Amino acid sequence: MWRYLLRRINLFFATSLVMMAVLFFATGMFPVDKSYALTGIQTPTAEQQIQATEDFNLDGNQLSQFIAYLSQRLSGNFGISINSQQSVADELSAVLPASFELSMFAGVIAICFGVPLGVLASLSKSKSIQRSILAVTLTGYSIPVFWLGLTLSLWFGVQLEWLPISGQINLLYEIEPVTRIMLIDILLSEESYRMSAFKDALLHIILPAVTLAVLPFTVVIRITRQAMMTVMTQTYIRAAEARGLNTYRILIKHALPNALIPVLKAFGLMLGSFASYGIVVEVIFSWPGVGSWLINGIYQRDYTVIQAGILSVSLLIIFLSIMIELVHTSINPINRKEMYAN
Repeated sequence: MWRYLLRRINLFFATSLVMMAVLFFATGMFPVDKSYALTGIQTPTAEQQIQATEDFNLDGNQLSQFIAYLSQRLSGNFGISINSQQSVADELSAVLPASFELSMFAGVIAICFGVPLGVLASLSKSKSIQRSILAVTLTGYSIPVFWLGLTLSLWFGVQLEWLPISGQINLLYEIEPVTRIMLIDILLSEESYRMSAFKDALLHIILPAVTLAVLPFTVVIRITRQAMMTVMTQTYIRAAEARGLNTYRILIKHALPNALIPVLKAFGLMLGSFASYGIVVEVIFSWPGVGSWLINGIYQRDYTVIQAGILSVSLLIIFLSIMIELVHTSINPINRKEMYAN
């Protein structure tokens, strides 16, 4: 197991190194001075220019510049934002929790609704129910996320006026940032309007979370259905039925845990698509996360923000993909057998 873990850690570092190398060479192609693209200082003083040259080794060859670039970025030096003139690292730490909160909420929605529907589609003997569920999944998988987000905003936000369509919370509420995850910070707050603020934050997150959850929701349904149909034909399920165990116990204790293993692997495979969908959703609903922050940086040609946004999203995708693979291997007996055999 330790040898397998070490291989995955090496894979993480190797993949991250290649990604940062691509980002470094792309930075050199920006249509501005390289020190400006790396630091965000448009008109540096003589001291700032000397400091930037020393930090990023701009007088050296490409290899030495890349090593200096790695050293600075990994130490948290992302420069300053060209537009706000604030530290990019501080801005990134302020927007990352909001994206994490939205992604977690969307993931919970996808699992809590997708798994029961997948089980129902696999166990139901009614052809109409099976076809209806599969039609819903096919439709949800095919709908463009930008069209879905705008449509939900029009229906539930503009016409029915049930849900807010932008922002994370009403500006009337002042919540002190502790974890920077709004729902948690509200619960930790001691303000008298805490519960009304929590309700308002929940209403704000519903539309973007539902829009973002459509893709994993449809994938979870289809994979759960296929996995359940496969598991229910296994010998140990038939043995449990022969022993007289009721269907509910067989389903919960024996079939469902094994059927959820492919669902976990599917989440790891669609992290890239999930992240790109998240960027679009954040822009549509003005959600103050990494996606909208990155898009604003692209529109405003904020080169340091672009680098920090791409770097953070890419590293998170690589890290979470490898972590999901590790968890999948540890809970899947077949993978463990192959791992120890190798």
